[in-house]
Amino acid sequence: MGTKLQIQVRFLAWPLLHFKSFPFPYFRYHRFISLYPQVTPEAIGMENVAIIVLLLFGVAFMGMISNRYRFPVAVVWVLSGLLISFIPRLPLIELSPEVVFLMFLPPLLYSSAWNTSWHDFKANLRPIGLAAIGLVLVTTFLVALAAYYCIPGIGWPEALLIGAIVSPPDAVAATSITKGLGLNPRLITILEGESLVNDASGLVAYKYALIAVSAGNFILWKAGLNFVVIAVAGIAIGLAIGYIMYVVHRRFVNDPVLDTTLTFLTPFASYLLAESFHFSGVLAVVSTGLYLSYQSAHIFTHQSRIMAYAVWRVVIYILNGLVFVLIGLQLRHVVQGISSEYSVKELLLYGAIISLAVILVRFIWILPAIILPRVFGKLLCGKMVLDGRNWTIFGWAGMRGVVSMAAALAMPIALTDGRVFEHRNLIIYLTFCVILSTLVVLGLSLPWLIRKLKIDPYSMAEEEYRIRTEVVNASIQHIEENLALLNDELLNNIKSKYEVKYVRLQKTDLPSGYFGGEVKSPDTVFKEFTKLQLDMLEVERQSLNQLHRSGSANEEVLRKIEFELDLEETRLKMDYDMD
Repeated sequence: MGTKLQIQVRFLAWPLLHFKSFPFPYFRYHRFISLYPQVTPEAIGMENVAIIVLLLFGVAFMGMISNRYRFPVAVVWVLSGLLISFIPRLPLIELSPEVVFLMFLPPLLYSSAWNTSWHDFKANLRPIGLAAIGLVLVTTFLVALAAYYCIPGIGWPEALLIGAIVSPPDAVAATSITKGLGLNPRLITILEGESLVNDASGLVAYKYALIAVSAGNFILWKAGLNFVVIAVAGIAIGLAIGYIMYVVHRRFVNDPVLDTTLTFLTPFASYLLAESFHFSGVLAVVSTGLYLSYQSAHIFTHQSRIMAYAVWRVVIYILNGLVFVLIGLQLRHVVQGISSEYSVKELLLYGAIISLAVILVRFIWILPAIILPRVFGKLLCGKMVLDGRNWTIFGWAGMRGVVSMAAALAMPIALTDGRVFEHRNLIIYLTFCVILSTLVVLGLSLPWLIRKLKIDPYSMAEEEYRIRTEVVNASIQHIEENLALLNDELLNNIKSKYEVKYVRLQKTDLPSGYFGGEVKSPDTVFKEFTKLQLDMLEVERQSLNQLHRSGSANEEVLRKIEFELDLEETRLKMDYDMD
């Protein structure tokens, strides 16, 4: 038995022992050992895993509180990390940059790209590009300027590194904070699109800032040219991976579990392949996600979509919580590491300076569009110009989050030449200050600002009515043109179903005068009929449960019927909640 166990262990450990021979030059065993000598087996032992699991339970509990009191979940994450840092005698867990980026970036970026409309993204490409590249670079340099002149001992390379880390706003944070506020959909698209693409420009600036820290300098024009090359190549690799996975999903996979599994593997494959050639893994993941999201109707069944969306929501929540658990485990040690060099007053002052610089740069960027909307508004947005109030919301919504935190955690403890990275703890601290201030101060005050600016909440009722009506009319037209030879009873039944849908649509809550009259109450036929169907589903469930408890029915058949009821209830509750 002992011999068998030894053979199995040696077999499983072989890839790790030969890790340095892997074909991916970005991930090398010898780099991990030389740069991170502190990372020992104890750092990832069972005790620390148990602590992380317990802390994730705490994050989940905070999430329950946020749902109960409608508190933005992104704010909950950063506050959870702050609270964890006050818990005494917690271990310090260090991860290599490769592990941090590989663990967090691909799934988080892929999920955000998947939920972004390609058509909306393309229609707003100009403002997204200007914000994601221009604003990120301007933020990087101006924040570096503030850090260089306001923080003693910080050189230009370290200052640029600070600016690069805190420059990109976070897609998850923006979505979490702005959800349910009734903002203009165009503004939401620009915010989410900016948060997708700016990760690439921010992380490229981060990469060259790290090179500058190690080597002492870098050539600007070469960095700019290299940025173009790695961006274009990264997008090309991402689209290629997207097309391959499109073919795999459509032709070879017809199982919800396999579909969901492949959706998890795809972003990692795209990221690893691009990074192995030293191209942009971030843009590769984003382009793969946008492409497959556009093709999703052709490659997934309804069962695959329901399963994948449910599983992904859980995984993304855990990953976001895990980032701030890790920073919470490091934050106390980070502060202790810099407390001997800086006083508490100085640390608070430096954190406030960098946070204020990040916020002000964003408003400086949009100031021309607010003052001269007809000139600069068209330059930024094209034909559909946003007014000054919406641009103010855009400036206020520049929340930083997981990407900045992952980049800060990914900084090496020791540089390539063997020198200790002396300002690492200070940069992690400043990054957390920026995230805390933008999420808590700006995020929590955003609803107040919307009320103060008297921005009318944007209603999706009219657009929903138009889309539903087009679908119903197309269905009725198909019945009349292609199903006329059906049995009369069958034809009348299927036709009446869609006629009822059409009648219910006329009772939907729409803007005053949409039908030439007053607004019709939504609490009429549409909601009453949906509520009645939900009540009847509950009756079916009770009957099914009785059969399950009595053991008088086949379990497989019971589960199948239960799944059908789940699908129907999901659809009905979506209708009920949207109205």
